[in-house]
Amino acid sequence: MGKYNWSGYLAVAEMVEKIGLKLHVSLCFHALKQPKIPLPDWVSQIGESQSSIFYTDQSGQQFKGCLSLAVDDLPVLDGKTPIQVYQEFCESFKSSFKPFMGTTITGISMGLGPDGELRYPSHHRLAKSSKIPGVGEFQCCDRNMLNLLQQHAEANGNPLWGLRGPHDAPSYDESPNSNSFFKDNGGSWESPYGDFFLSWYSSQLISHGNCLLSLASSTFGETGVSIYGKIPLIHSWYKTRSHPSELTAGLYNTAKRDGYAAVAEMFAKNSCKMILPGMDLSDEHQPRESFSSPESLLAQIRTACNKHGVEVSGQNSSVTGAPGGFEQMKKNLFGENVVDLFTYQRMGAYFFSPEHFPSFTKFVRNLNQLELHGDDLPVEEEVTESVHTNANTNIQVQAA
Repeated sequence: MGKYNWSGYLAVAEMVEKIGLKLHVSLCFHALKQPKIPLPDWVSQIGESQSSIFYTDQSGQQFKGCLSLAVDDLPVLDGKTPIQVYQEFCESFKSSFKPFMGTTITGISMGLGPDGELRYPSHHRLAKSSKIPGVGEFQCCDRNMLNLLQQHAEANGNPLWGLRGPHDAPSYDESPNSNSFFKDNGGSWESPYGDFFLSWYSSQLISHGNCLLSLASSTFGETGVSIYGKIPLIHSWYKTRSHPSELTAGLYNTAKRDGYAAVAEMFAKNSCKMILPGMDLSDEHQPRESFSSPESLLAQIRTACNKHGVEVSGQNSSVTGAPGGFEQMKKNLFGENVVDLFTYQRMGAYFFSPEHFPSFTKFVRNLNQLELHGDDLPVEEEVTESVHTNANTNIQVQAA
């Protein structure tokens, strides 16, 4: 704790500066599975003796990929709070990379949760073999989350509501109708208790995001870089009334309640830009049984951002490519909803393979000059930049 070795990253920054490109940096406070990057050893060791620093589901299973937001302000890290540790991390980064700030480094993404996204790890145990994702599970059963829930219930005059999360919610791989909480008609989510719990659960997440984005804005506000935060595009079951997959992730969005207005307002409050993944996903390629609509969800979030003046940045879902992904990305990058920055991920062996790279170069060229007849295309053209700007829409495209 408190010891940082930035040498490898400084070498990258110097290389990028030398060849005249720009660098967008992601500050991560979570573990990764691919490539395998665990939490720092000293954090994991604390977790072995204080398991309540991690999220826990209703069966007692823990998610150890990031810290529970319930410990944000508790001195669980050798006498320091996680927020204090995140602050020191950001200050060290700012100091070490001061010569590059605002020139080579133009953007910083602040990690907000699992995979860097503002959400609970509600889907971390879903079966990979199933084409139809389940609804996920609420992550509110660690001791510290339950303490917060109990305090909220007592303050609202219903102490029994603070004993645990919903008892009638399905488990990770189950459908909304496998239990009564998420049923479209008569489900507990519409009851006074359901509204009480979902309001508390989502407000804790928004408060966590506000704390981290506020920290980033205050730390990097005078450096000339833009601050970004990422939210998930949880589109499964979007066509149901209860939107269960969004609810378990902490986004209180249903057929009768806009759950993204408060999120966009929080981003606007901190003068941060919002990263939206999944801009390569279309409704027509989703399994009908999943009641999914990535296009409708994306439109809803962008509407909330427009209302609150939040600039949107886009990402694709994966380099392996969604069916019709390049055409869908073009559709999302033009029109009324202008995107500030689009990150195409991820560079690697497949990215540069003959099966993929020609399609990517065609996609980038089409952003620069919408449609060229085949006879007008040059026979050979070397791609020399990974960052391109469309003069008409001012979209920056970067490969990550």
